[in-house]
Amino acid sequence: MQEWQEPNTGRLAEEKKPGDREARSTVAGLYEWVGAAIFSLTLVALVFAFLFRIVGVVGSSMVPTLHEGDRLIVTRLFYQPKQGDIVIINMHDEEPLVKRIIAVGGDRLRIDEDGGVYVNGEKLNEPYIAGITYPLGFGTEERVIPEGCVFVMGDNREHSKDSRSTAEVGFVKQSDIMGQAVLRIFPLTQAQVLY
Repeated sequence: MQEWQEPNTGRLAEEKKPGDREARSTVAGLYEWVGAAIFSLTLVALVFAFLFRIVGVVGSSMVPTLHEGDRLIVTRLFYQPKQGDIVIINMHDEEPLVKRIIAVGGDRLRIDEDGGVYVNGEKLNEPYIAGITYPLGFGTEERVIPEGCVFVMGDNREHSKDSRSTAEVGFVKQSDIMGQAVLRIFPLTQAQVLY
């Protein structure tokens, strides 16, 4: 009986070197780490593109609440504008504005000569403001905010371009609201929830 022999393929069997296993393990670990990093960065980019934005405060119109250079996290997710919210407004050809909503569509608003702000006949308690609220171009007569719009003002009332400037800002369409500022993240020492 003839003994079976493995056919000769002309190749020599490779010898396994002791360091090969560690090298393959290191390369596989590196590929895994790079893949996880790319996935994480993509996820963060998608979250910030569709759910949240980071916006910087420009100017002094929101002092004392917010200051130039503050960084805010803004979201539009499930957002319905309401009085007191700090929002970012798309001004199309200019820098976005950061302002506080004073009244929403259907509200009756009046600013008196002494700086009192009245919504639906009630004077607002506004401990967050600096300066006197002059009516400017808005006037002192009571007005109804159009549906689908909001009336906004900066907290630094004497130094704010806002809805009182009917020629520059006026009533803001809800579709021009980029989102609500929900968190100040910078400077870190002043990080806080804003709603």
